[in-house]
Amino acid sequence: MKGGLERCEKRLRSIINRTGMRRLRLPSHNCHYIQYNSNRPIAFFITNMRILIISDIHANLTALEAVLSDAGEVDATLCLGDLVGYGPDPNECVTLVRQLPNLECLLGNHDAAALGQIDVDNFNPDARTAIQWTRQTLTQESQKFLQNLPETIVREDVTLVHGSPRQPVWEYLLDTRTATLNFEYFDTPYCFVGHTHLPALFYLPDERVGAHLIIPEPSMQLSMAPRAILNPGSVGQPRDRNPMASYAIYTVEQNLWEFQRVSYDIAAVQARMQIAGLPSRHIQRLSAGW
Repeated sequence: MKGGLERCEKRLRSIINRTGMRRLRLPSHNCHYIQYNSNRPIAFFITNMRILIISDIHANLTALEAVLSDAGEVDATLCLGDLVGYGPDPNECVTLVRQLPNLECLLGNHDAAALGQIDVDNFNPDARTAIQWTRQTLTQESQKFLQNLPETIVREDVTLVHGSPRQPVWEYLLDTRTATLNFEYFDTPYCFVGHTHLPALFYLPDERVGAHLIIPEPSMQLSMAPRAILNPGSVGQPRDRNPMASYAIYTVEQNLWEFQRVSYDIAAVQARMQIAGLPSRHIQRLSAGW
């Protein structure tokens, strides 16, 4: 990830200027370089780069903070969309996400709806109520950030979308048939998606057969092999009957994907939703993860 390289290079240049060292390793930040003159690193790379994968935060600041604390130090962050919608903290979540290291962030369907880019009539009545509340609550700064988010990002071996490669903002990948069809719509070895609020992996070992579905256990680690579509689940509103916030860690050099879950103060979020007058169904579902 280019952003990670730039961050490490800046740190290394600072140390070079202070110490004049010609070779240095920073294990804690997974950075290496070889210095051949006083000003410029000739060879530079990151090893064991840890990337935080998050999606569907849905204005749940408490869950987001729990995920960031549990994940620890990372070199980059990929956010797969839906920062807002449903929850009581849209501006706070946008502000925090913007500060994450080497961020790549996508537009989700609830983000688009909050900006008026999707007609609210496409949503069920409770979701429509939450979107209308979010529209009234978002600051101009938050709106500007969301307006600049892309629908698709392609980086090296990974394609990033919120919904699916075929329909980046809206389509749900819930079954192997739909997933199999979507492998035709991206060229990279891997595609990271969100939207369903369900942690999952669709694996296509052979183009002549259909995709296989893996439903992960919490803290499950997978050695990634092409081609695959991976979903980290939802930070702010899980729907797999597990109320714990869901996310993933992608370790680049080892090609390792780790599904992770972390508990958070659900009651505190529900209390803020109650005060905001958000739909009771959305309040209740946080407790059971449905």
